[in-house]
Amino acid sequence: MLLPTLLDIEASGFGRGSYPIEIGLARADGSRCAFLIQPAREWTHWDPKAELLHGISRARLMREGRPPVEVARWLNDELAAGGIAYSDSWGYDNTWLSLLFDQAGMLPRFRLEALRRILSEAQTECWARIKARIAERHDIRRHRAGDDARLLQLTYKATLNVE
Repeated sequence: MLLPTLLDIEASGFGRGSYPIEIGLARADGSRCAFLIQPAREWTHWDPKAELLHGISRARLMREGRPPVEVARWLNDELAAGGIAYSDSWGYDNTWLSLLFDQAGMLPRFRLEALRRILSEAQTECWARIKARIAERHDIRRHRAGDDARLLQLTYKATLNVE
């Protein structure tokens, strides 16, 4: 069974000046991948509270992160064929995705849509409960982009047949 492709982004914080620091995908076949993003020179905002959540330091991003242009290319290569990925935090993730592609001087060759657009009312009603159960059962590390994307995908699958 092919599942929707889910995308998740971790960021330097929320609000004005924040930027993407990690992007993860859960692919239609269930595999997942994620990349840390090296901050652009003008990306300076850093919220220590956000770092407490995701556990990624700015120093680590500078050491291990990939340049925005490389991550944007990778996303286009991964997502152009399917043409669409879904996010549970579309407002934030779409803003950070736009910032990444703008920094890379590229246009996305896919659309990011809100996950709620493909959820039934029954799925929405049981979503939080089933998501918490799956996170616990699979010992998924929260607030890391690849793991969060996979958690969303597993939750989607588990809620498909609820009535």
